[in-house]
Amino acid sequence: MRSLLLIVLLSCWLAPLWAAQPDGVVVDEAYVRAVPPGQPNSAAFMVLENDGAVDRAVVAATSPVAEVVELHTHREEGGMMRMRRIERIALPAGERVRLAPGGLHLMLIGLRQPLLVDELVALELQLDDGSRIGLDVPVRALGGGMGHQGH
Repeated sequence: MRSLLLIVLLSCWLAPLWAAQPDGVVVDEAYVRAVPPGQPNSAAFMVLENDGAVDRAVVAATSPVAEVVELHTHREEGGMMRMRRIERIALPAGERVRLAPGGLHLMLIGLRQPLLVDELVALELQLDDGSRIGLDVPVRALGGGMGHQGH
C-alpha cells in the first residue's frame, strides 16, 4: 500500500515534467530543399502527426544554417498565390498535417552556408507547450512543386 501511495505521489509531482514533452508528435518525410548557389533562402517540408490526445501547434523553428526560420503558408489573393508568414501551424489531436510545396512550409531565410544534396541540416521545432523537437533533415535536390513562387 505504501508503495502504491509513493507511486501516485511521484506521478502527480512529475506530471508537469511529462506535460512539457512533445507528447505524441511524430515527424516523418522531412527534407530541406537544395537551392542554387547564391540563393539566400530555402524551405523545409515534412509530415507532422499528432498521436496525442491534446491539440498542439508548432509556434517557432530554428536552424543553425539560417539567420531566421519562419512558419509560412500560401494563400490566394487577387487570383494569385502569395506566400505569407503565419504565427502557428495547428496540429489537431489524432491528425496528420503535411508541410509541402505550395502549402504550409518552413522558410529558412538568410542561409549561412550552401545546402548540399544529401547533407543533414539541424532543425528544431518549438511547440506551443514549450517543448522542442530536434531533427536532422536531409537536403534534397530542387525539382517541381513550389519553385520560387512568392519567395
